[in-house]
Amino acid sequence: MRIQESGEMYLESIYVLLKQSGHVRSVDVAEHMGYSKPSVSRAMGLLKKANLIEIAPDGAIALTDAGVGVAEKIYERHTILSQMLVNLGVDPEVATEDACRLEHAISDESFEAIKKHILG
Repeated sequence: MRIQESGEMYLESIYVLLKQSGHVRSVDVAEHMGYSKPSVSRAMGLLKKANLIEIAPDGAIALTDAGVGVAEKIYERHTILSQMLVNLGVDPEVATEDACRLEHAISDESFEAIKKHILG
């Protein structure tokens, strides 16, 4: 399944927020990403329709198994690419921003080669 970059970013944000607090609502995602509540609400509807998230009656958001798979993949890419850039001497803040762009564009083959090189 291939989802748009924005969907990947939302899933990664939900994943990070769930790891931090264990409970996520749309307002938390909006605050974390700096997006408007209506934009986040629309995105949550699309992710729900794609069976990547579930939304409880109280507004709590949970990742489905498919959603976890996508979120973990993007989070791993972000973490490893950020680490690689910092190791190359890039300022950590710049490395994080660049990794965010790279994580969505890099092929699986190239990422796996970088991962193997960095992690051994």
